Amino acid sequence: MTQVLQLSEIKSLLTDVDVVTAMATGFTHYSNGNTVVPPVGELLFTDPPGDVHLKYGYIKNNDYYVIKIASGFYNNPDLGLPSSQGMMLLFNQKTGQPVAVLLDEGHLTDVRTAAAGAVAAQFFAPKAVTGIGILGTGTQARLQLEYLKKVTPCTKVWVWGRNQARLQDIISHFDADYDIQPAKTPHELAQHCNLIVTTTPSEQALLTAKDILPGTHITAVGSDTSDKQELDSAILSKADMVIADSIPQSKSRGEMYRAVQSGAISEDKIIELGTAIQDPRLQRASEQQISVVDLTGVAVQDIMITTAVYDNYLKNQSQA
Repeated sequence: MTQVLQLSEIKSLLTDVDVVTAMATGFTHYSNGNTVVPPVGELLFTDPPGDVHLKYGYIKNNDYYVIKIASGFYNNPDLGLPSSQGMMLLFNQKTGQPVAVLLDEGHLTDVRTAAAGAVAAQFFAPKAVTGIGILGTGTQARLQLEYLKKVTPCTKVWVWGRNQARLQDIISHFDADYDIQPAKTPHELAQHCNLIVTTTPSEQALLTAKDILPGTHITAVGSDTSDKQELDSAILSKADMVIADSIPQSKSRGEMYRAVQSGAISEDKIIELGTAIQDPRLQRASEQQISVVDLTGVAVQDIMITTAVYDNYLKNQSQA
């Protein structure tokens, strides 16, 4: 019988999952060729603006395969709705039988993305993080801050966003955990931070190469289609390390795609995240280096988090 898990139960099951470690393991599987992950399926909308991603695949010799449907409709907060929606579909890898439907409303996608941000910071941020900068004030901005707690003790945070009400909400939300300052511009934010996370759906660059201080690490999250761009491509040219969660996906979407298309960098400069986290020689070697990790979102992340949640469900059922 196919199990249907609602959002409240999914959130409860997640509390016992080490999502950051799961993401690092998933990226390793991916870069080592242990996965089957076809190209992303995509629907783009203009009125209202939004996009729907279909990501799917499996880890070889695992029990399941996963199909994920996730959307982002960016006017939803004005309607009192989360911008992210979606579900995860879990199937038996040996028989094709549907095992579970996880009605996560996009939550698992949000969490696995934030956990990937923590992985990026864990391996590439400077040892001494003096300031965390967050571009954006939505769900992903909040989750990135939540998961960065796991990898850095820094509590100095600067946040920039166009929506002042949401900016104040995020400051209030983290009042007990962080010393948060509102930034008037992305440039101002970059002058105070050496760990920056970009989480917006912007189609125009928000940061330029001149904004970035020596030793800064940037995790770019928002640019997950060919039209989006948060970083001027000169930043990637300036960077000492340029890391993509998926080199194949970087050929059609994200900051790497835009930088290669403009001629700012060559494909040879790009290192894959799962390869880099296994090899210290590909990680930060000095506090003065600039690094960029581009997270376009890979299906192996969905496989790892969905499987972990369902395995935890089965464990709880067996103990009931």
